Amino acid sequence: MRTLKHGGAVYPVCSPATTTPTRSRSGASPSRPPKCAPMAAARGARRLLDAGALRVAVDSTYPLAEARAAHERAARGHIQGKIVLTVG
Repeated sequence: MRTLKHGGAVYPVCSPATTTPTRSRSGASPSRPPKCAPMAAARGARRLLDAGALRVAVDSTYPLAEARAAHERAARGHIQGKIVLTVG
């Protein structure tokens, strides 16, 4: 299944073992180097989220079918939080 056209941008989500971006077979390269938090920090953030002590600001939410509109929203700028794509 092709999910990225040749030369497209890749936004990696990495684990501690994945710290060096690589070029994919489609010729795409990461748009920026991945930034991986140590697992202990990620677990700590998860505990804060679960406890309600840390909140993530959400600018807007789009169904996955409207990913293009979400991308256009990001391109307009002045985002006040994360843009969320919902699945299902």
